[in-house]
Amino acid sequence: MKIFISGASGLVGSNCLKHFTEQGENAIGSYFSYPTKNTVFFDTLNQNNPDNFDVKSFSPDVIVHCGALTHVDYCEEHIEESYQKTVLSTQNLLTIANEINAKVVFISTDYVFDGTHGPYRENDAVNPLGIYAKHKLEAEQMVLRNSPNHLVLRVTNVYGNEERNKNFVSRIVEQCKKGEKLTLKLPSDQYATPVNAWDIARAMHLLLNDNHSGVYHMASTDFLNRVELALTVLKYFPNAAYELISITTEEMKQPAKRPLMGGLIKKKFADLYPEFLFSNVDDFVKSCLL
Repeated sequence: MKIFISGASGLVGSNCLKHFTEQGENAIGSYFSYPTKNTVFFDTLNQNNPDNFDVKSFSPDVIVHCGALTHVDYCEEHIEESYQKTVLSTQNLLTIANEINAKVVFISTDYVFDGTHGPYRENDAVNPLGIYAKHKLEAEQMVLRNSPNHLVLRVTNVYGNEERNKNFVSRIVEQCKKGEKLTLKLPSDQYATPVNAWDIARAMHLLLNDNHSGVYHMASTDFLNRVELALTVLKYFPNAAYELISITTEEMKQPAKRPLMGGLIKKKFADLYPEFLFSNVDDFVKSCLL
């Protein structure tokens, strides 16, 4: 299988590139603003950029779109940029996919739901609250309309190994290892289902190999609020110096609304692959201490 991964210098994309390559697939990953080892340049917003990797000549069987603008508050205040980097970038990759008859995998989010009665299944009613969420929903619906063969994976609170350690869990681990004092002001009323990017890559590979399509939720066994998530990591660092302030989402006064009772239920995927075991936050932190 030939696979092109857009956004392979990020968390999900880099794990996909590593896993697919290890599985013997002919996988090529791209970057836009942050180059990493074994990635090529590709600008999803400008298909005529002369520096772009030639995706059409590579002619992949699958295009995985991991590139994204994920800062939800930034999106709320930069609507056009959010639209371009989430919706337009997806549309451009769909155009390429249509020309070469490739399957598209789009990475979406539990933010397409309003968080009133999560965690959610794939067929629950969507109701995005903010700009980021609305654009994610628009992009995933565009992908599904384009072809019944495409795949949408919804994820949330993704953590794991990545070069820049930008994700919440990895940042805490890194700061604790360096002996830095942490000051954490976190909402105790935002619940989600954290998932390791490595598990997303493994699950995606199974779905692709078996040619599944449609929407699938990726989730582990954890269902935590942000305070609990931080404490789950911090318990492995008994000597860590930190101040943890628990507040409500309303008190945080963030520009973008968040789904409070969010998270995802993976039953649809688990029914297909009952022997697939997702790791959890404890597993990941333990692995970081080895």
